[in-house]
Amino acid sequence: MAPVVPEKLQWWRETPEGAAWLDRLPRLIAECAEQWGLELEPPFERGNVAYCAPAGDAVLKINFPEWETDQEADALAHWGGQGAARLLARDDERGAVLMERLRPGGSLWELPEEEAIEIAAAVLEQLWSKPASPDAPFTTLSEAVERWTALDDGTRALLRELAATQGEPVVLHQDFQGSNVLCSQRGWLAIDPKPLVGEREFALAPVVRAFELGHSRRAVLSRLDRLSSELGLDRERARGWTIAQTLAWAYDSEWQERHVETVRWLVDA
Repeated sequence: MAPVVPEKLQWWRETPEGAAWLDRLPRLIAECAEQWGLELEPPFERGNVAYCAPAGDAVLKINFPEWETDQEADALAHWGGQGAARLLARDDERGAVLMERLRPGGSLWELPEEEAIEIAAAVLEQLWSKPASPDAPFTTLSEAVERWTALDDGTRALLRELAATQGEPVVLHQDFQGSNVLCSQRGWLAIDPKPLVGEREFALAPVVRAFELGHSRRAVLSRLDRLSSELGLDRERARGWTIAQTLAWAYDSEWQERHVETVRWLVDA
């Protein structure tokens, strides 16, 4: 029996490229399962962008081919299980990654704010512990700035100024938010990195704006201050990156209103 594509992925049919990928997906799943000898369980309920299903102690993930996810396996290989799930195997032609299954798998959002921020800081330090190689294959933060289309001229000018004056580069987890930080027997680990190479201050944006940890001016600025201080980062650069990236990611988002409100608080901070 051919694998069933989860209903939550059907929104990809809104574009010709997405529809073509969905049509290929059952074959891709079957080929990966055969190649790696997997007995796939039902796909995870959370997440609606990639196919992601457990198979014993592993997880099979198949991404839609796009620049933000093309280098996921490279990032997991770079981190080597330090702060992130271990890479077990990869098939770049199929956009497939086989990674360590994180159990019990509860997310950072399930914790009280104080504890969640403490853990987030610790995981980020682990991800940054290995310097980025000069010949690393990742998209740079400067290149990503030019790919974010939903920006006004003022915001893009801010981004370009920040990009041109960055500090030491590391491999960044571009989407470091609570549902991508899971509890495991090895501690709290990250998944779904959408990697970039750039300065550390950029990585705070998803946690600073995280309305799941409290949506108020006080809460947002408290997270910015605490994370910048605990990680020894430049608060103003972290604030600038958070403003710009939040605007870029707010476009056509169901949380657009909240994100724009967060930006207003940060602009006035």
